[in-house]
Amino acid sequence: MASNFAARANQALMQSSPKWRLAIWLLLMLSASLWTLQLWQNGARVQSDILAMLPHLQQDKLTERALNQVEATLADQVYIALVAKDETTAITAAKLLMQKLEADLVARGKQGALTDIRSADMQLGEALGQFYFPHRFKLLTAPQAEALASQNIESLLEAATAQLYNAFSYANSNLLAQDPLLLFPANLLTLAPSSKVRASQGILLANQGDNVAAVVMAKGRESAFNPNAQLAQMTALTVALDAVEEGYPDITVLKAGALFHALAATQTAKSEISILGLASLLGVIALVWLAFRSVMPLLLAIVTISSGLLLAVTFTLSVFGELHLLTLVFGTSLIGIAIDYSFHFYCERLSDTERSAKATVAYIFPTVTLAFITSALAYVGIGLAPFPGMQQVAIFCAAGLLGAYLTLILAYPLLAGSRLPEGSRPLALAGTYLACLTQLSKRFTTPLGMGMFALVILIWCLGGITKLTVDDDIRHLQQSPASVTEPENQLRQLLSGGTDNQFLLVRAPNEEALLQQLERVSPMLNAAIANQELGNYVSLSRYLPSHQKQDTAYRLQGEIYQTQLEQVLTSLGLDENLKPELQAAYLAAKTEYITPAAFFTLGAGKQLAPLWLAPNEANWPVSNGALNDDRASAEHGAEHGADQGADYGADYGAIVLLGGIQQIDALKARFAYDKSVQLIDKVADISAVMGHYRLLTLKLLALALGIALLLFSLNFGFKKAAVVVAVPALAALLTLATLGLTGSPLSLFHALALILVFGIGIDYSLFFASAQNHGKAVMMAVFMSACSTLLAFGLLAFSQTQAIHYFGLTLSLGIGFTFLLSPLILTTTLALTTNQLLTTKKSR
Repeated sequence: MASNFAARANQALMQSSPKWRLAIWLLLMLSASLWTLQLWQNGARVQSDILAMLPHLQQDKLTERALNQVEATLADQVYIALVAKDETTAITAAKLLMQKLEADLVARGKQGALTDIRSADMQLGEALGQFYFPHRFKLLTAPQAEALASQNIESLLEAATAQLYNAFSYANSNLLAQDPLLLFPANLLTLAPSSKVRASQGILLANQGDNVAAVVMAKGRESAFNPNAQLAQMTALTVALDAVEEGYPDITVLKAGALFHALAATQTAKSEISILGLASLLGVIALVWLAFRSVMPLLLAIVTISSGLLLAVTFTLSVFGELHLLTLVFGTSLIGIAIDYSFHFYCERLSDTERSAKATVAYIFPTVTLAFITSALAYVGIGLAPFPGMQQVAIFCAAGLLGAYLTLILAYPLLAGSRLPEGSRPLALAGTYLACLTQLSKRFTTPLGMGMFALVILIWCLGGITKLTVDDDIRHLQQSPASVTEPENQLRQLLSGGTDNQFLLVRAPNEEALLQQLERVSPMLNAAIANQELGNYVSLSRYLPSHQKQDTAYRLQGEIYQTQLEQVLTSLGLDENLKPELQAAYLAAKTEYITPAAFFTLGAGKQLAPLWLAPNEANWPVSNGALNDDRASAEHGAEHGADQGADYGADYGAIVLLGGIQQIDALKARFAYDKSVQLIDKVADISAVMGHYRLLTLKLLALALGIALLLFSLNFGFKKAAVVVAVPALAALLTLATLGLTGSPLSLFHALALILVFGIGIDYSLFFASAQNHGKAVMMAVFMSACSTLLAFGLLAFSQTQAIHYFGLTLSLGIGFTFLLSPLILTTTLALTTNQLLTTKKSR
């Protein structure tokens, strides 16, 4: 049935005019060009955000909100540390940097690249004091609560007396009149936990050895992964930093933030696209020239590649609306594959110079069509992976192959009509190689030869595959250079370790239950810090005591204001006339509570708003800052708005940011049996998904081999089809074994590459299986195809991105093995046919 369809299609091609075919091709290319131009004008863009490549996790709504909240909180933040020999220089340089950045913001207005330029908030303590002071009767530190619970009021009196006679005391007559035991200042101090950082003259400072670092923060107006935004933000930073370095040449600059990782990724991708793409193109040009010694094949090779790339970009932008830089890096391999059709055409013409271009296209049409379908299906297999970026690669390459295929069918009959120079030497070399393989295959077709061959392959495969290890870590998708990571690590240490990608999500059915859960979690995290499992954490429990905890503090302070107030006033030498006012204030505070809604209207509260996940936050304030260290609530902020009016269910949630994680497994174990506390580790979750799809991809490969065997049996018969399919299957096994022997761990990227080994390798098998009297031409075409593919994917193996390196290495090995094995199809088939004829004669 398939052969009848191919025959009818081939007959239709022979009857059609080459001029009409060329006109159709030109119209198609023109339409694709105009459509692509329209897409660019309508906002299509190049994407460099590595997060856009990641698979989508299946999470409940609250977890998904928490992930989005954390990413929005920590994204687009820029941190600059100016390290100087003394504090004065560091502060002056930081003020100059902020002045220059603010000047750029003012000059550009709404087009300013960096906003929210800040360092320390000097008004924070005063704002917190004003907010919490009316609630002082419901606040107690742990030592204060313990003293009151044990009715040890004398210790509190001694502490208050010491403060009264301390020259640096915060006590004054107004405070004493409202808080005679001076309990509130100690509670206020607990809101600013101990840290390596301090504030002076509005600048955040930290010590780095004998030097002092001043930290300045800003937020990108647009995503750091937008190439245009990257350029604008880096321009603003460069101008400001140049001014600082000109005035203070001894200053050392440390930079951190997604901007610098994105910029490094963009530069790496652009560099690899240009270098790998150019090298691949030059390699293909050299191959064409050496083989055919003519300008026309060279020009048509460039036309074939260009049309393939045009359709690849058109289809990708039409489906996704954007083009990822890593897609372009992977897509450079398209050059080595799309040119295969041109090689097969010209090798056939070289073997029969009397045949016209139109007849040559008709001759190779069935095989090329089947090869195109299998290769396109292989790319579709890649598209089944849960990676938007890999789905882009699938669409990009499949569409590129379609462009090359259509160019061969529609444009070559007219454009490739000129005769080729004498090409006997390349064909003779191919014939010699085939003759050697024929002699070798005769040994393999004997029982002893087949046994020895099978034994060697078995030992190789078993020895290598048993040594294979797996590594599905998503961080292999991209590694930033040391020039980015080292300064960032130094800056994180200055800011008490910063925060990591992992965080705790605490959930409860209502607001009060959530606050109590947070209070229960904090001691467990303190224990983790003491056990060196964790460096620091940021939790709302520090700022939002539960009603239960506030009621307890209120009840304990009743010991002071209801039974011991006269003793307190007398012991401290205060006017006894204060008693009625103090007792009245205490009684009035009974029904007043610190609430999240009130706290998040505060300036400092807005900075912490992203950590609170209420069922409906439509009317809650939008945060404006970043949370990046254990003083994050005081010094940093983030910008993230809640989805307006969305119904997220009944659960309340709170995020606890974690920093300086040393033992992630120990942390997970602490909360393993607590359903209300979930340690969110997106990296580990995505890596687990990658492992799942790695196994699924290998199963799909086995299924594809089975389907190919069934399909090819219809054309070639079962025995010949089994030989055709055995070549890419054996190449895949040998590739896996070689990876195991070389110590390369198996990942999803290896598995995806094996799909392509099958898709490309099956082309070689099909051409040899379909060869009749043109074995030399097929051998030459396959040799050139393998060389171009190895050029493309071999160059990918040199990529700095480990995922692309894995992809290129696996494909290089797989295509290399396929090239070595595929000619055996022709020789083995001939040997089997000869044996069959001899058997038939003997039976007669």
